[in-house]
Amino acid sequence: MYRRQIAMSLVVLTLAVTLAACSQRNDAPGSPAADSTAKATPDRTPEPVSASENVKPFAIGKLPAFALRDGGLEFPNDNKVFGVGHTPQEVAVELSAAGVPTDKIQLSIQPLLVKSGDRVLLFDTGAGTNFGPTAGKLSASLAAADVDPANVTDIFISHAHGDHIGGLVNAQGALVFPNAKVHLSAPEWKYLSGLKDDAAKQIGVENHAALVAALTPKVDAFAPNAELIPGVVTAKEIKGHTPGHSGYVIGSGTDTLLYIGDAAHSHVISVRKPEWPNSFDGDQATAAASRKALVESSVASGQRIYAVHFPFPGVGRIEKRGDTYAWVAE
Repeated sequence: MYRRQIAMSLVVLTLAVTLAACSQRNDAPGSPAADSTAKATPDRTPEPVSASENVKPFAIGKLPAFALRDGGLEFPNDNKVFGVGHTPQEVAVELSAAGVPTDKIQLSIQPLLVKSGDRVLLFDTGAGTNFGPTAGKLSASLAAADVDPANVTDIFISHAHGDHIGGLVNAQGALVFPNAKVHLSAPEWKYLSGLKDDAAKQIGVENHAALVAALTPKVDAFAPNAELIPGVVTAKEIKGHTPGHSGYVIGSGTDTLLYIGDAAHSHVISVRKPEWPNSFDGDQATAAASRKALVESSVASGQRIYAVHFPFPGVGRIEKRGDTYAWVAE
Protein backbone atom coordinates (compact mmCIF):
# COMPACT_ATOMS: atom_id res chain seq x y z
CA MET A 1 0.00 0.00 0.00
CA TYR A 2 2.73 2.46 0.94
CA ARG A 3 4.66 1.92 -2.29
CA ARG A 4 1.49 2.26 -4.38
CA GLN A 5 0.54 5.54 -2.69
CA ILE A 6 4.04 6.98 -3.05
CA ALA A 7 4.29 5.90 -6.67
CA MET A 8 0.94 7.54 -7.44
CA SER A 9 2.04 10.74 -5.72
CA LEU A 10 5.33 10.82 -7.60
CA VAL A 11 3.52 10.62 -10.92
CA VAL A 12 1.88 13.84 -9.89
CA LEU A 13 5.24 15.25 -8.82
CA THR A 14 6.80 14.64 -12.19
CA LEU A 15 4.02 16.67 -13.78
CA ALA A 16 4.36 19.52 -11.29
CA VAL A 17 4.91 23.03 -12.51
CA THR A 18 7.09 25.61 -10.84
CA LEU A 19 5.27 27.90 -8.45
CA ALA A 20 4.84 31.41 -9.76
CA ALA A 21 7.05 32.69 -6.97
CA CYS A 22 9.97 30.50 -7.96
CA SER A 23 12.63 32.34 -9.92
CA GLN A 24 14.77 31.02 -12.74
CA ARG A 25 18.56 31.43 -12.73
CA ASN A 26 20.85 31.16 -15.71
CA ASP A 27 23.98 30.27 -13.71
CA ALA A 28 24.38 26.49 -13.58
CA PRO A 29 25.54 25.12 -10.21
CA GLY A 30 29.28 24.75 -10.28
CA SER A 31 29.73 27.14 -13.22
CA PRO A 32 32.30 29.94 -12.96
CA ALA A 33 29.52 32.51 -12.63
CA ALA A 34 27.87 30.61 -9.78
CA ASP A 35 31.17 29.90 -8.03
CA SER A 36 32.25 33.53 -8.21
CA THR A 37 29.18 34.63 -6.27
CA ALA A 38 29.47 31.84 -3.71
CA LYS A 39 33.04 32.47 -2.55
CA ALA A 40 34.29 35.41 -0.57
CA THR A 41 37.74 36.57 -1.65
CA PRO A 42 40.42 36.35 1.06
CA ASP A 43 40.94 40.12 1.29
CA ARG A 44 37.41 41.14 2.10
CA THR A 45 34.78 40.57 4.76
CA PRO A 46 31.57 39.21 3.24
CA GLU A 47 28.79 41.79 3.12
CA PRO A 48 25.65 41.08 5.16
CA VAL A 49 23.21 39.06 3.07
CA SER A 50 20.16 41.01 1.97
CA ALA A 51 16.72 39.51 1.55
CA SER A 52 15.81 38.49 -1.98
CA GLU A 53 13.21 36.33 -3.68
CA ASN A 54 15.43 33.28 -3.03
CA VAL A 55 17.09 34.11 0.30
CA LYS A 56 15.44 35.32 3.50
CA PRO A 57 17.79 36.17 6.41
CA PHE A 58 16.37 36.03 9.94
CA ALA A 59 17.62 35.12 13.41
CA ILE A 60 17.15 32.34 15.94
CA GLY A 61 18.16 34.15 19.09
CA LYS A 62 21.76 35.12 18.32
CA LEU A 63 22.14 32.59 15.50
CA PRO A 64 22.04 33.96 11.93
CA ALA A 65 19.66 31.92 9.77
CA PHE A 66 18.64 31.89 6.12
CA ALA A 67 15.67 30.42 4.31
CA LEU A 68 16.93 29.18 0.93
CA ARG A 69 14.50 28.60 -1.88
CA ASP A 70 14.92 25.30 -3.74
CA GLY A 71 11.72 25.43 -5.79
CA GLY A 72 8.11 24.43 -5.60
CA LEU A 73 5.54 21.77 -6.44
CA GLU A 74 1.87 21.86 -7.37
CA PHE A 75 -0.85 19.21 -7.05
CA PRO A 76 -4.44 19.09 -8.27
CA ASN A 77 -7.16 19.05 -5.64
CA ASP A 78 -8.27 15.50 -6.40
CA ASN A 79 -7.90 14.01 -2.88
CA LYS A 80 -5.24 11.59 -4.14
CA VAL A 81 -2.46 13.37 -2.21
CA PHE A 82 -4.12 15.60 0.40
CA GLY A 83 -7.45 14.91 2.06
CA VAL A 84 -7.26 11.19 1.40
CA GLY A 85 -10.64 9.75 2.31
CA HIS A 86 -12.32 13.13 1.83
CA THR A 87 -13.77 14.74 -1.26
CA PRO A 88 -12.23 17.51 -3.34
CA GLN A 89 -15.20 19.62 -2.27
CA GLU A 90 -14.28 19.18 1.40
CA VAL A 91 -10.70 20.14 0.66
CA ALA A 92 -11.89 23.15 -1.36
CA VAL A 93 -13.84 24.44 1.63
CA GLU A 94 -10.63 24.61 3.67
CA LEU A 95 -8.62 26.16 0.83
CA SER A 96 -11.31 28.78 0.23
CA ALA A 97 -11.44 29.69 3.92
CA ALA A 98 -7.69 30.40 3.77
CA GLY A 99 -8.06 32.56 0.67
CA VAL A 100 -6.05 30.35 -1.70
CA PRO A 101 -7.05 28.66 -4.99
CA THR A 102 -9.39 25.71 -4.54
CA ASP A 103 -8.38 23.67 -7.59
CA LYS A 104 -4.77 23.04 -6.60
CA ILE A 105 -2.44 22.74 -3.63
CA GLN A 106 0.94 24.43 -3.82
CA LEU A 107 4.03 23.52 -1.82
CA SER A 108 7.32 25.34 -1.56
CA ILE A 109 10.70 23.71 -0.90
CA GLN A 110 13.17 25.67 1.24
CA PRO A 111 16.10 24.15 3.10
CA LEU A 112 17.34 26.11 6.11
CA LEU A 113 20.88 27.35 6.74
CA VAL A 114 22.10 28.38 10.21
CA LYS A 115 25.49 29.69 11.28
CA SER A 116 26.86 28.90 14.74
CA GLY A 117 30.39 30.08 15.45
CA ASP A 118 32.63 28.45 12.86
CA ARG A 119 29.98 25.88 11.92
CA VAL A 120 27.66 26.21 8.95
CA LEU A 121 24.54 24.07 9.38
CA LEU A 122 22.19 23.04 6.57
CA PHE A 123 18.82 21.42 7.24
CA ASP A 124 17.80 19.23 4.28
CA THR A 125 19.18 19.76 0.80
CA GLY A 126 16.22 20.08 -1.54
CA ALA A 127 15.46 18.01 -4.61
CA GLY A 128 18.70 18.24 -6.56
CA THR A 129 18.14 16.66 -9.96
CA ASN A 130 15.29 14.40 -8.79
CA PHE A 131 12.29 16.52 -9.83
CA GLY A 132 13.33 18.38 -12.94
CA PRO A 133 12.99 22.14 -13.42
CA THR A 134 10.44 22.71 -10.65
CA ALA A 135 13.12 22.40 -7.97
CA GLY A 136 16.85 21.90 -7.46
CA LYS A 137 17.73 25.60 -7.09
CA LEU A 138 19.52 25.29 -3.74
CA SER A 139 22.97 25.84 -5.26
CA ALA A 140 21.85 29.14 -6.76
CA SER A 141 20.31 30.22 -3.46
CA LEU A 142 23.49 29.34 -1.56
CA ALA A 143 25.44 31.46 -4.00
CA ALA A 144 23.02 34.35 -3.46
CA ALA A 145 23.60 33.94 0.29
CA ASP A 146 27.40 34.01 -0.28
CA VAL A 147 27.83 30.47 1.06
CA ASP A 148 30.34 28.09 -0.50
CA PRO A 149 29.08 24.46 -0.31
CA ALA A 150 32.60 23.44 0.71
CA ASN A 151 32.19 25.48 3.89
CA VAL A 152 29.06 23.67 5.09
CA THR A 153 30.14 21.65 8.13
CA ASP A 154 26.96 19.81 9.13
CA ILE A 155 23.85 18.66 7.28
CA PHE A 156 20.74 17.57 9.18
CA ILE A 157 18.36 15.37 7.19
CA SER A 158 14.76 15.13 8.29
CA HIS A 159 14.05 12.05 6.16
CA ALA A 160 15.06 10.24 3.01
CA HIS A 161 12.54 11.40 0.41
CA GLY A 162 13.98 12.78 -2.81
CA ASP A 163 12.97 16.40 -2.26
CA HIS A 164 14.97 16.46 0.98
CA ILE A 165 18.12 14.49 0.11
CA GLY A 166 18.41 15.07 -3.63
CA GLY A 167 20.81 17.98 -3.18
CA LEU A 168 23.38 15.88 -1.33
CA VAL A 169 24.98 14.67 -4.56
CA ASN A 170 25.20 16.01 -8.09
CA ALA A 171 24.10 14.28 -11.31
CA GLN A 172 27.41 12.35 -11.36
CA GLY A 173 26.92 11.07 -7.81
CA ALA A 174 29.63 13.26 -6.23
CA LEU A 175 29.07 15.00 -2.90
CA VAL A 176 27.89 18.59 -3.26
CA PHE A 177 29.00 19.35 0.32
CA PRO A 178 32.29 17.46 0.51
CA ASN A 179 33.32 18.59 3.99
CA ALA A 180 29.99 18.16 5.80
CA LYS A 181 29.02 15.51 8.31
CA VAL A 182 25.54 14.22 7.43
CA HIS A 183 23.26 13.67 10.43
CA LEU A 184 20.14 11.54 10.18
CA SER A 185 18.49 9.16 12.57
CA ALA A 186 19.71 5.58 12.74
CA PRO A 187 16.28 4.19 11.73
CA GLU A 188 16.21 6.51 8.71
CA TRP A 189 19.73 5.58 7.62
CA LYS A 190 18.85 1.89 7.92
CA TYR A 191 15.77 2.53 5.80
CA LEU A 192 17.60 4.55 3.14
CA SER A 193 20.67 2.33 2.86
CA GLY A 194 18.54 -0.81 2.70
CA LEU A 195 16.32 0.29 -0.19
CA LYS A 196 16.45 -1.37 -3.59
CA ASP A 197 16.81 0.99 -6.54
CA ASP A 198 13.22 0.56 -7.71
CA ALA A 199 11.86 1.28 -4.23
CA ALA A 200 14.12 4.32 -3.97
CA LYS A 201 12.69 5.72 -7.20
CA GLN A 202 9.21 5.45 -5.70
CA ILE A 203 10.25 7.98 -3.04
CA GLY A 204 11.91 10.30 -5.53
CA VAL A 205 15.52 9.10 -5.25
CA GLU A 206 16.88 8.49 -8.72
CA ASN A 207 20.58 7.85 -7.96
CA HIS A 208 20.25 5.63 -4.90
CA ALA A 209 23.35 3.45 -5.18
CA ALA A 210 25.65 6.41 -5.85
CA LEU A 211 24.02 8.40 -3.06
CA VAL A 212 24.47 5.69 -0.43
CA ALA A 213 28.05 5.04 -1.50
CA ALA A 214 28.92 8.74 -1.25
CA LEU A 215 27.17 9.21 2.10
CA THR A 216 28.42 6.13 3.93
CA PRO A 217 31.71 7.64 5.20
CA LYS A 218 29.97 10.92 6.09
CA VAL A 219 26.94 9.69 8.02
CA ASP A 220 26.28 10.27 11.71
CA ALA A 221 23.36 7.90 12.36
CA PHE A 222 22.05 9.21 15.67
CA ALA A 223 19.60 7.82 18.18
CA PRO A 224 16.16 9.45 17.98
CA ASN A 225 15.88 12.63 20.06
CA ALA A 226 19.64 12.92 20.48
CA GLU A 227 21.33 16.24 21.24
CA LEU A 228 23.59 16.71 18.23
CA ILE A 229 25.29 20.04 18.88
CA PRO A 230 24.96 21.00 22.55
CA GLY A 231 22.88 24.12 22.96
CA VAL A 232 22.35 24.43 19.21
CA VAL A 233 20.64 21.39 17.63
CA THR A 234 18.57 18.61 19.19
CA ALA A 235 16.70 16.02 17.15
CA LYS A 236 12.96 15.58 17.73
CA GLU A 237 11.39 12.30 16.67
CA ILE A 238 8.12 12.88 14.76
CA LYS A 239 6.71 9.50 13.85
CA GLY A 240 4.73 8.27 10.88
CA HIS A 241 6.07 9.91 7.74
CA THR A 242 9.07 7.59 7.28
CA PRO A 243 10.67 5.02 9.62
CA GLY A 244 13.06 7.54 11.20
CA HIS A 245 11.61 10.96 10.41
CA SER A 246 13.12 13.73 12.56
CA GLY A 247 12.43 17.34 13.26
CA TYR A 248 15.11 19.53 14.82
CA VAL A 249 14.98 22.02 17.68
CA ILE A 250 17.46 24.77 16.88
CA GLY A 251 18.68 27.20 19.54
CA SER A 252 18.32 27.18 23.32
CA GLY A 253 16.14 28.52 26.09
CA THR A 254 13.20 30.52 24.81
CA ASP A 255 14.95 31.37 21.52
CA THR A 256 14.26 28.19 19.58
CA LEU A 257 12.98 27.23 16.17
CA LEU A 258 11.42 23.84 15.42
CA TYR A 259 12.29 22.53 11.95
CA ILE A 260 9.37 20.19 11.25
CA GLY A 261 10.50 18.37 8.09
CA ASP A 262 7.46 16.66 6.56
CA ALA A 263 5.39 16.53 9.72
CA ALA A 264 3.18 18.99 7.80
CA HIS A 265 3.11 19.77 4.07
CA SER A 266 0.31 22.24 3.30
CA HIS A 267 0.05 25.47 5.31
CA VAL A 268 -3.72 25.14 4.88
CA ILE A 269 -4.78 21.49 4.93
CA SER A 270 -2.07 20.19 7.29
CA VAL A 271 -2.81 22.98 9.77
CA ARG A 272 -6.59 23.33 9.55
CA LYS A 273 -7.16 19.58 9.32
CA PRO A 274 -4.05 17.91 10.76
CA GLU A 275 -5.96 14.69 11.35
CA TRP A 276 -6.61 14.23 7.61
CA PRO A 277 -4.22 11.67 6.07
CA ASN A 278 -2.06 12.27 3.01
CA SER A 279 -0.54 9.81 0.59
CA PHE A 280 3.07 10.82 1.30
CA ASP A 281 2.97 9.34 4.81
CA GLY A 282 4.22 5.78 5.18
CA ASP A 283 2.03 5.18 8.25
CA GLN A 284 -0.88 7.51 7.62
CA ALA A 285 -2.63 7.02 10.98
CA THR A 286 0.52 7.55 13.03
CA ALA A 287 1.59 10.55 10.94
CA ALA A 288 -1.85 12.15 11.31
CA ALA A 289 -1.71 11.69 15.09
CA SER A 290 1.81 13.17 15.18
CA ARG A 291 0.72 16.13 13.07
CA LYS A 292 -2.31 16.82 15.26
CA ALA A 293 -0.15 16.65 18.40
CA LEU A 294 2.43 18.96 16.82
CA VAL A 295 -0.19 21.55 15.88
CA GLU A 296 -1.82 21.48 19.30
CA SER A 297 1.45 21.63 21.25
CA SER A 298 2.78 24.44 19.05
CA VAL A 299 -0.38 26.49 19.62
CA ALA A 300 -0.17 25.92 23.37
CA SER A 301 3.54 26.82 23.63
CA GLY A 302 3.80 29.47 20.93
CA GLN A 303 6.68 27.50 19.41
CA ARG A 304 8.25 29.20 16.43
CA ILE A 305 8.31 26.85 13.43
CA TYR A 306 10.24 26.39 10.21
CA ALA A 307 8.11 24.52 7.68
CA VAL A 308 10.07 23.41 4.64
CA HIS A 309 6.96 23.11 2.42
CA PHE A 310 4.93 26.11 3.60
CA PRO A 311 5.04 29.33 1.53
CA PHE A 312 8.53 30.81 1.35
CA PRO A 313 10.26 31.58 3.68
CA GLY A 314 8.41 29.09 5.90
CA VAL A 315 8.96 30.83 9.24
CA GLY A 316 6.07 31.51 11.60
CA ARG A 317 3.71 30.11 14.21
CA ILE A 318 0.44 28.21 14.36
CA GLU A 319 -2.42 29.96 16.16
CA LYS A 320 -5.93 29.00 17.20
CA ARG A 321 -8.58 30.82 15.20
CA GLY A 322 -12.08 30.09 16.44
CA ASP A 323 -12.65 26.36 16.15
CA THR A 324 -9.69 25.75 13.84
CA TYR A 325 -6.01 26.57 13.42
CA ALA A 326 -4.11 28.93 11.11
CA TRP A 327 -0.52 29.38 9.94
CA VAL A 328 0.74 32.87 10.74
CA ALA A 329 3.87 33.66 8.74
CA GLU A 330 6.46 36.14 9.96
